[in-house]
Amino acid sequence: MPTTGTQDGKVFAALASPVRREVLALLRDTGPQSVTALAAHFAMARPSFSEHLRVLREAGLVSETRSGRQRLYRLEAAALYEVQEWLNPFERYWREKLSNLRDLLDTLEDDEP
Repeated sequence: MPTTGTQDGKVFAALASPVRREVLALLRDTGPQSVTALAAHFAMARPSFSEHLRVLREAGLVSETRSGRQRLYRLEAAALYEVQEWLNPFERYWREKLSNLRDLLDTLEDDEP
């Protein structure tokens, strides 16, 4: 697991869970939500779900605000910059490979009778 950046791999560890990735997608698509609203999307005990939120919070991927008895969670997308920086070389790698494949297929097409 990568240990670059100030989070020392916490972001990558948080993203390893499909549940946590889905929580981030929900927050991205619908904006800030209460714990109750988020938990309603998952078939798990509340303490287990709260543990997922804790991991996301500690990784800096979500923030929590309290409004009375309600806790609202918000996506903190800036923390994903570390992931983007790590993935960029792989994106360039695959772009080059696909470009080479396109060139090869174009050559083969030109060679057909």
